[in-house]
Amino acid sequence: MGKTILTVDDSRTMRNMLVMALTNAGHTVVQAEDGMHGVEMLAQNPGIDVIITDINMPRMDGYMFIDHVRRDPQARTTPILVLTTESEPAKKQRARDAGATGWIVKPFDAEKLVAAVRRIAP
Repeated sequence: MGKTILTVDDSRTMRNMLVMALTNAGHTVVQAEDGMHGVEMLAQNPGIDVIITDINMPRMDGYMFIDHVRRDPQARTTPILVLTTESEPAKKQRARDAGATGWIVKPFDAEKLVAAVRRIAP
C-alpha cells in the first residue's frame, strides 16, 4: 500500500528525482521547497506517513525543521529520513538528536530510498 510522503528540499531537480522514484513505487508525494514550506505543507496535509528532508536549505534548515516536527503533537511520531550531501558523523548525530529516523547521502539510489521508506513507514 502506498504511503503519503512529504519531501523537503530546496533543489527542484532533487524534488523531481524524489517524485519520480517514490511515485514509481506507488507512493503519493507532497513537496516543499524548504523547512518553512515543509511546516506549511505538513499542516495542510495531516496524513503524512513519512518525511524526507534535506539539511542545507534557506529560511529554515533541516535541523530546525526536524525539531519543529518533533514538537508538533500531530506529527511528532512521523518517521523522518534525512537526504543530504552531508556525511560528517557530527551532523548525523545532530540530526539523530533532533529526532531524525535515518540518514541517506546524496546522490541516492532509488531502490535503496524506497526500501528505506518501507522499513520506517508505519
